[in-house]
Formats: sequence, C-alpha cells, structure tokens
Amino acid sequence: MVLAAAREDRPTVAVILMFLAVFLFTLIDSSAKWLILYGLPAVQVIFARYCGAFLVSILFFIPRGGLNQFVSNNPKLQFSRAIALLGGTTFNFLALQFLPITTTIAIFFAMPLVITVLGYFILGEKVGFRRFAAIFVGFLGVLIIIQPWGEEFHWAMILSVAALFFASSYFILTRLLAGQDNNATSQLWSSGVATFAIAPFALQNWYWPQTNMGFCVLVIIGVFGAFSHILATRAHLLANASTLAPTMYAQVIYATVIGYFIFDTLPSSWTGLGTVIVIGSGLLIWKRENTLRQTL
Repeated sequence: MVLAAAREDRPTVAVILMFLAVFLFTLIDSSAKWLILYGLPAVQVIFARYCGAFLVSILFFIPRGGLNQFVSNNPKLQFSRAIALLGGTTFNFLALQFLPITTTIAIFFAMPLVITVLGYFILGEKVGFRRFAAIFVGFLGVLIIIQPWGEEFHWAMILSVAALFFASSYFILTRLLAGQDNNATSQLWSSGVATFAIAPFALQNWYWPQTNMGFCVLVIIGVFGAFSHILATRAHLLANASTLAPTMYAQVIYATVIGYFIFDTLPSSWTGLGTVIVIGSGLLIWKRENTLRQTL
C-alpha cells in the first residue's frame, strides 16, 4: 500500500509554487495553440502533452519510490480522474484552434462555480444562498463572455465550456481521492492513462515539425504538463486550497501578455467585463468558504 504524503503548513512557499504552476498551465495552452496554428493535428499535440508528462513523471518519481508508485489504492477512481483530465485537455485544445487564449481561460475561470455545484450534487457539500447567488452571477459573466446571442459568438466556445465541465469533474474526483494515493501515483496515472488512450489516434498519421522551434515546443509542452501538476499538488500539501484558490486568477495576466506578444490578440471589452464578473463571483465563493471553515 502506497501512503499519501503528509500535510504541512508553509503557505508562503505554497503560494509561490502555485503562481509558478499557474504560469506553466498558461504555457501549456499557449504552446498547444502555437503548435496547432503551426499545422500539427490537435490529437498529436494532446499526445505530446501527456506522453512528455508521463516520461518526466517516470524519471522524477520512479527512482525515488520504485515501481510501487504505479500501485493505486483506488484504481477505478484514478482511471476516471485521468479520463476527466484528458477530456478537459482535448476539448480545450480543440477550442484553442479557433479562440483567443484569453477567451478560453476566461471561461475556465468559472471552474470554482462549477466545482461548487458539482460538490453539492456529487459530494453532498452544503452550499448556502450566498454561494448559490454568486454562482448565478458568475454564470451570467460566462454568458457575457460567450455571447450566444451576439455576432462575436463562435461555436468553438461550446468546446471550451465542455472542457470546463471535464476539468471541474477532474478536481471533484481529486477531492474524492484525497488521502488515498500520493502525488507520484496520481501523476503517473493521470499522464499514463491519457498517453495510452490517445496514442492509437495520434500515432496513426504522425507528423514531425519541420523546424527546430516546432520540435522544441512539441517536446517542452509535456515538461510543462508534468511540472505544472507536480508543483500544484505540492502546493496543496503546504497550504489549504482556500489559501491557494485566488492564485488561479493570475492566468488573466499571463494569458493577456502571451496573447499580445505571441498571437497579437487582446481580449475584447465583453470578454474583459465577463472575466471581471466571473473572477468576482469566484472570489466571493472563496471568501465565503474560508469564513465558514474558520468558524468550524
């Protein structure tokens, strides 16, 4: 039986690690968009992201803990969690073919809202009127970003919303796994299952990049994938999730800078307004959860 790592209390270090993890999350999306615009099939980019992460995880964890790190105390839940993460990545990368990175990330900012709703229905977590009100306002912000009624609506936004729900399910399943497996096992399963699931489709008609830059980005996206999750998981062992939650919103800064300098795009005024509303709703939920936790 592989034991889960013990919790520590080092919030400053945890916040720094989480800011780095969020930056790497943004680099994963920007690298994927760049590779797809470069001409690589999306399925191949998805495979590179997970295969690279799987190889890095093997090199990082196996020398320390041996092959027992592959042994899960709840393999069905680990498998479901890995498939949920793969679904989120797949829909997100497909959406990035058509949407600015600032738009896809703005939609993903609704994740605390979706997780709260899923936690209510799946985990039986209590959600009061204030949080339900914040969820309602937050989803109005998502509608402002998507604008299904307007000319700026793009059908690929549906893909981004699907990615949001898969990714939120991944975090719900991560909560269910808490205390059952350690970081190494979770990283090996999440990257390994995805690698073997997507390999038959990606390797069927493999296309190598024709430039050194394309090849480097194809390789490095997997490294970003591995270390982003390693850092995020480590951060959550050093501080409570409520302490780390606001760091996710640093992505709006990272994505805006990368979007401008790499893809020559800036978020529209509607995307900006919707993002502010979604972030505000997420922070209200975070503040309320933090207050309730302190009163227990």
